[in-house]
Amino acid sequence: MKNQDFLKREELENFLIQSGVRIDDYVITAMDVSTEVHDRIKREDNQSPFLETHIWPVTRDVVQHYLTVNRNITGVEIVSSILHDVMEDNDRILDLYKTKEYGFDAYLKYRFGIRVYEICMDLKIKPLENYHGDNDQQRQLARFHDYCKGLSSADYDMKVIKLVDRENNMKFISNISKLDGNLVNNKIKRYLREAEDFYLSFALLEPSMKDLYLKLRESYENLKSLNIT
Repeated sequence: MKNQDFLKREELENFLIQSGVRIDDYVITAMDVSTEVHDRIKREDNQSPFLETHIWPVTRDVVQHYLTVNRNITGVEIVSSILHDVMEDNDRILDLYKTKEYGFDAYLKYRFGIRVYEICMDLKIKPLENYHGDNDQQRQLARFHDYCKGLSSADYDMKVIKLVDRENNMKFISNISKLDGNLVNNKIKRYLREAEDFYLSFALLEPSMKDLYLKLRESYENLKSLNIT
């Protein structure tokens, strides 16, 4: 996995400073919360730390996109990137915040604002049991269609985060494709199908993000070349 994207928190902080981004208490607190929620969580290979191979690289790449297209970026976009997956680790969140008088949802709104909260909630994958179908495959397809419907009307900030998030996941799974087991192979097939059905076109729809499309396309071609059947 020599090509794996690995970024430490201090390296992200250095990147932000070098990019002219001010690291204030708002950003630092988001990093602290994300660290608390995702600490010690590993990815599909049971080795790669989620923070260093996903959260920090996604945040860096989101910021890089804004710089590339010369679009203004504020603390809200940066914090949303840092926290984009915090609502997924429900058990960890409940355990960390069970002593608070209010839940994590309320804490997120209070500390980071309604805009960050809405992005995190809209990016959250709903439980499979929420969808109808004769089997998990049908329910997964129904969930994907519902998720795409929401993304199709997403604003610029949410669209950037989701495209960068998906490209990171595709690149990661490509780098661990030699691992045995159905988990990796099934994800490769799902990522290919979802890229063909939605994400590649989504990147080109207005507001078009051609730089992210090219990265997504490269990851797609790499996955396709694996010839997983």
